[in-house]
Amino acid sequence: MFESDLLKGQFLVAARQLNDPDFYKTVVLIVEHSDEGAMGLVVNRPSSLNVATALSHEFDVGQSDDLVYVGGPVDRNALFMLHSGEDLDCCDRVVAPGIMTVADHDTFSSVIRSAHDGERPELAYRIFHGCAGWAPEQLEGEVERGDWLTVPACPDATFFEDPYQVWDVSIARIFRANRLVPQLVQNPEWN
Repeated sequence: MFESDLLKGQFLVAARQLNDPDFYKTVVLIVEHSDEGAMGLVVNRPSSLNVATALSHEFDVGQSDDLVYVGGPVDRNALFMLHSGEDLDCCDRVVAPGIMTVADHDTFSSVIRSAHDGERPELAYRIFHGCAGWAPEQLEGEVERGDWLTVPACPDATFFEDPYQVWDVSIARIFRANRLVPQLVQNPEWN
């Protein structure tokens, strides 16, 4: 059994055998984990929706190639944000070192303005529609069953330029940290 909040700030990396279409080869950042369940955001699944279009009713972000990410199959009409601005004067919650989640509308708009007005070009952020959610003890069971591998979350992977490589990079990190986990080999004679 897991202690409360144990997986917060961890990446769940989908194991090779996890064939659920919502989570196949995904990396999920666990934002909350308690006795009441868990909530996370898929960090490597961009949608075709442009941030400028998605936020056009609230903000003018100008021309932007940034995409909204599919955070998961739950609550797809809700928007979530992760950002790297630990030094922003706000009440956001730290998920992991260098990764914050937005707590209110004012911070959401502050991050958008700072990133797009040139004030903070180093400020990384991602916007997600939907999230991943687990009922009490459901996630613990999936981890124990081997559906997910875990590794501490890091900003480099969360805000990686090419999201389609995040799963491969995360699997490689896990293999390096746990040499007992077998690597997939193309030729079985090499074993």
